[in-house]
Amino acid sequence: MNYEDESRPLLAESQEQGEEEDRSEQDAYLDKVKNGKLYLATFAAVLGPLSFGFVLGYSSPAIPDLQRITDQRLKLSTEEASWFGSVVTIGAGLGGLLGGWIVEKIGRKLSLMFCALPFIFGFTIIIAAQNHWMLYAGRVLTGVASGVTSLVVPLYISEMAHERVRGTMGSSYITGLFLDWRWLAITCSIPPTVMLVFMCFMPETPRYLISQGKRREAEEALRFLRGPNAPTEWECDKIEEAARDEEANFCLADLKDPGVYKPLGVGIMMMLLQQLTGINAIMFYAETIFEQAHFQNGNVATVIVAATQVVFTAIAAVIMDRAGRKVLLILSGIAMCLSEAAFGIYFKLSVKGQTNSSLVSALMGVGDGISGAPQPDLSWLALASMGIFIAGFALGWGPTPWLVMSEIFPTRVRGLGSAACVLTNWTFAFIVTKTFQNLMDLLTSAGTFWMFSVLCALNVIFTIFFVPETKGKTLEEIQAHFKGRRSR
Repeated sequence: MNYEDESRPLLAESQEQGEEEDRSEQDAYLDKVKNGKLYLATFAAVLGPLSFGFVLGYSSPAIPDLQRITDQRLKLSTEEASWFGSVVTIGAGLGGLLGGWIVEKIGRKLSLMFCALPFIFGFTIIIAAQNHWMLYAGRVLTGVASGVTSLVVPLYISEMAHERVRGTMGSSYITGLFLDWRWLAITCSIPPTVMLVFMCFMPETPRYLISQGKRREAEEALRFLRGPNAPTEWECDKIEEAARDEEANFCLADLKDPGVYKPLGVGIMMMLLQQLTGINAIMFYAETIFEQAHFQNGNVATVIVAATQVVFTAIAAVIMDRAGRKVLLILSGIAMCLSEAAFGIYFKLSVKGQTNSSLVSALMGVGDGISGAPQPDLSWLALASMGIFIAGFALGWGPTPWLVMSEIFPTRVRGLGSAACVLTNWTFAFIVTKTFQNLMDLLTSAGTFWMFSVLCALNVIFTIFFVPETKGKTLEEIQAHFKGRRSR
């Protein structure tokens, strides 16, 4: 008994020394790495998120345009506009399922090249549209491409990048200020076209190549990504060692493994909570929201919000590996919670006949009819609230769930687990987007935003208690965390 007690600290000390040696080897290796071509490959892949950012944002400037046109074959009613905005999420859900299959069958690189095609074909159909069904078909196709992209790009980046530099995403629809719906569709087809060309010259991920038994090709890919001075055989050995632990194919019994069901639960809940912030409904209907808020130029306001999204997504990409995932998620959730509460207050103060003398009386009021002329000194609150919400989302809950999804799954369930997460995300995106106007009618504008504010508060609580910090950890160390053991 005494022998055991004495040996435990010695074993722990020996294990810690071994981990320190592994870490020092890893640091020495990473110090020799050159990231130039890794950034190039990441840029090529990030054109995918940029493309589906255009898809999501396209409806905001396009819907008002399509509701104003004189061509009755294409003019959208309120219900048709609702379907035009939300049908893309049905395609994205199908794309998520398709992506989970093809990413394992043909690899990450070819999957990215494949998803450029429905992007291009979808926008081509919209450009050539002669009736509503062609508009819907184009949106579904671009949705399928978005679903595949949202699954494959995080996997591609996480499997290429080392732990010092993982994490990037972005989207923009700033051209909506200057272009009508048809020319905007032409512009939106450019990023996937460029991505298709660039990806021809990028490598497959080393982890996928190792899983296919292609050691030599994996070393060549690592030499491309890490530069000529890095001893890529060392990293290849580490990936191969981890792959041997994951040789078995997925079966239902694996759902009893904490290394599978814990990350699956975290990934699905993060995707669910991301959509329950109301982000896609707000992005789809941003211009309409500003019009309802009586902002004088809703188009300009929408573009300002879009620019805010781009800037803060870039900031998130820069600081993600310094600040950590949890910190950004918590700050993001708090910012969204407060901004949506403020937006709800704005709509409540805009009640017809409501004075600005008392916030308490506004909150206790029962009516919610929006006046034709709200207090002009409060118009800034609509734009400020939306800007802070988008900045908060872009800083954390926008890119981080996709990044965490790409980091937490074991290799053997990475495609299936990611597909389940993407399907959850886009299913709830459809539900929230399609029911957004109904919620506004049922709960009033103020009540809808207050509901989303409460859900953002739940995001913060979930992050604190359940989301692991993955900053600075290898994919193998993250998987060891879920299994409740230290990585070797």
